[in-house]
Amino acid sequence: MSDETNGVKAVLPITGPSRRVLMVLGAGAAAGLAAPGTLFAQGTRPSTPPDRPRGQIVAALSQEPTVFNPLMPGIEVDQAVWWQLFSTLWYIDAEGNFVPDLAREVPTVANGGLSADGLTWKIKLRTGVKWHDGTAFTAEDVKYSLELINNPNFRVRNRVGHSLVKDITVVSPDEIHWRMETPYSPYLSILSLTFLVPKHVMEKAADPNTSPMNNAPVGTGPFRWGSRTPGDNILLAANPAYHGKGPYVERLIFKYISDLTVLYTQFRTGQVDYTGIQGILPNFVREAKTLRDRTVVVSSTSSVEHIAPNLDFGPLADRTVREALYMAINKKAIIDALNYGLPTPTETFVPQQGWSFQKGLPAHAYDPAKANALLDAAGWARGSDGVRAKGGVRLEFTNSTTSGNAVREQTQQLLMQDWRGIGAAMRIQNMPPAVMWGEFWQQSKFNSALVSVNFMLGADPDVTPRFGSGAIPAKGGRGFNTYQYQNPEADRLLALGARQFDLTERKASYGQLQTIIRNDLAILPLFQGIIAEGMKANLRGFRPNANTSTNCWNIREWYWA
Repeated sequence: MSDETNGVKAVLPITGPSRRVLMVLGAGAAAGLAAPGTLFAQGTRPSTPPDRPRGQIVAALSQEPTVFNPLMPGIEVDQAVWWQLFSTLWYIDAEGNFVPDLAREVPTVANGGLSADGLTWKIKLRTGVKWHDGTAFTAEDVKYSLELINNPNFRVRNRVGHSLVKDITVVSPDEIHWRMETPYSPYLSILSLTFLVPKHVMEKAADPNTSPMNNAPVGTGPFRWGSRTPGDNILLAANPAYHGKGPYVERLIFKYISDLTVLYTQFRTGQVDYTGIQGILPNFVREAKTLRDRTVVVSSTSSVEHIAPNLDFGPLADRTVREALYMAINKKAIIDALNYGLPTPTETFVPQQGWSFQKGLPAHAYDPAKANALLDAAGWARGSDGVRAKGGVRLEFTNSTTSGNAVREQTQQLLMQDWRGIGAAMRIQNMPPAVMWGEFWQQSKFNSALVSVNFMLGADPDVTPRFGSGAIPAKGGRGFNTYQYQNPEADRLLALGARQFDLTERKASYGQLQTIIRNDLAILPLFQGIIAEGMKANLRGFRPNANTSTNCWNIREWYWA
């Protein structure tokens, strides 16, 4: 799970063929990696779903869902509930394919849904879909949802991409058209995670920010709202009129258990059927693999753990310094000793399962001797205290992250030790999350930070808000470029990729961008994040999906064998 909750987060990149499952181990499985097919053999395909919903699933969440209008600001755990109650025009499956949902087809130039210039969009909608209260879903609901998102008085989750939508026209109850102000290819992915809300319910409220639907949601999804016990659970009931596949259980209970140790204990004793969101702590994974009648899936997320340098701060503005610091990191020790060997090392901001992932980037090599030689050659000379300096600037800086995160704090100790060996002095300056990720981070007041970020915009590799030179908050820009990274060629590629609709062309643009950012060392990547999730061995249908913020995305397809 990423540290940030600002802007468009919690949405992950389109993948190619799935390679993200690291291990799947069920009852009696030996320690080590399972065969690649194990997940599907045990978790999704072996038996037939029931003819009608039966039984219930108790899904444990380590955070409490509190936001139930899917257009309002929420975090990953809220989205776990949104996927059950609401629907999108289309979604992205675990293999990276766009799949029609409320739309009859995903618009393309070939099927006439997109004009060749990318400006005109024509969406044909599925007929016969009902809201949970029995009212028919129509194009008017799509128009209302898009206009509500762009309503300046509505407290919306984000308007990225949506703000470009103009001239919305309802052609018929099952067809809607609009025009884009400029071509913007990432909008397909943004819409795949934009849940639609009912016009007939929302428009009754004088202020949509306080609509009764915000606490008693009405959607078109596979489950209907049942009840909520704050601090404990949310109960959802099967929607018998659901237009898609499933649901296959009568009830879905999201159980809130904040203590991850307690959550794991209840999974071990069988009180919960599935561990979601933060999953199983790494230190419990080895034991969890041996549990009888349990399945453990360790899969990649799209968040990248990295050191964020403030590129406008003293010594860190020098690329040679950043290269030397990167060479001096014992990345293997951080992954193996502190993270139980579970994460995958990476060199880029794009998840390795993403269609835009650039292979062949320079691989990190732990080489303190070469790092020392680089600094010597660049004129960074050691002082009497062993700390290097150049032109009156000492090679010293602070590193910050959230206080109380034991693994991060241990990582900082290793970094401090590694960097001391090349004459760089690092001091730890940690703070509570609200302070760390507030103005201190947003306005680039840090020297360096240890952070996990999902860089994708929606499910798309457009990282203009992260690396565009106009997206630096500390310089008056709008975005999340707290690194203060500026590169004209990167800006050119970002602008190019956002208006390309041909996937091959886009892959080339974002591949070049990753090469530039890796060579500039705008970030010092450590590893791609992972999540370990457990479920009872006879629970079928689970499919980890790097394109969503939660692997609860397809509970509609889960069933008991």
